[in-house]
Amino acid sequence: MLIPQLIFLDKLRNKTTPDAPPGKPKRRLKRRPHRTAAAARRWFRHHLFSAMYLALGVLSAAFGLKAFLLPNDFIDGGVTGISLLVRQLTGLPLSLLIIVINAPFIVMAYFQMGRTLALKSLGAILALAAVLLVVSFPTLTQDKLLISVFGGFFLGAGIGLAMRGGGVLDGTEILAVFLSKKTSLTVGDIILLFNIGIFAVAAYVLSIETALYSILAYLSAAKTIDFLIDGIEEYTGVTIISGRSDAIRRMITEKLGRGATVYMGKRGYGTHGDQPNPVEIVFTVVTRLELSRLKGEIDQIDRQAFIVMHSVKDTKGGMIKKRPLH
Repeated sequence: MLIPQLIFLDKLRNKTTPDAPPGKPKRRLKRRPHRTAAAARRWFRHHLFSAMYLALGVLSAAFGLKAFLLPNDFIDGGVTGISLLVRQLTGLPLSLLIIVINAPFIVMAYFQMGRTLALKSLGAILALAAVLLVVSFPTLTQDKLLISVFGGFFLGAGIGLAMRGGGVLDGTEILAVFLSKKTSLTVGDIILLFNIGIFAVAAYVLSIETALYSILAYLSAAKTIDFLIDGIEEYTGVTIISGRSDAIRRMITEKLGRGATVYMGKRGYGTHGDQPNPVEIVFTVVTRLELSRLKGEIDQIDRQAFIVMHSVKDTKGGMIKKRPLH
């Protein structure tokens, strides 16, 4: 990203003013080197945090695998689950299997999602294989419930941190995104069907008990990934219907510093019967941390206000300051 910025800035520096008098040397634009320095700092900070997230993700995933799942022959969903299952059937090293099985998905990511994601994912997967091969972690417990919950937690934390760093440790998501464009299924549907097949094979090859505990580990990992990606900044859409909509709108924009959309509607049925009166409806999107304060402020303005809240998967634009994934 920095190189195109530097080329563009260099063109600006060498650009001449079009309105210079004839016969007079044209004046060059004034250079502003501090902009290049600021861009370089942003570039360095961006890649530093990305590398930190990827490194922490690799260590967390390796810890979850070697300290919990591997010693007790549990598996997980996705490509990691396939690697664990093949390891138990063939005895091949897990490090080798993770690289080989993920390789087609890395190639797919290169052509479907860009070179940056593919290279970061390749680096993260190679690092995970190296850590699994070289680093040894102690087995912390023999309790199967603790193994499922905490093994899934650390594995999910590793995958989530790697995603925040701009890469993936499991190629299932890449395949799901590709197939969702070719079929009517969603990404979630494809991943669910993919994992159902893995756990069905595990129940047949290993045992039903092992498969059930592995499903529990998968659910723990999935919830951990969701929390790390969405976190406490999960968005909530709030629709407010009130006779004092203008005061509520001003409170949202001036006091909370958030954007609001106002659209016209009609009341359908109120406490005194049919009331088809026009009313302004206020809609805003806030984070989970801001939700309690918003409801408190609305109560101070209109305790009878009708409020509808629903989860928002993602947002773009507007006044919401999104936390970057990496």
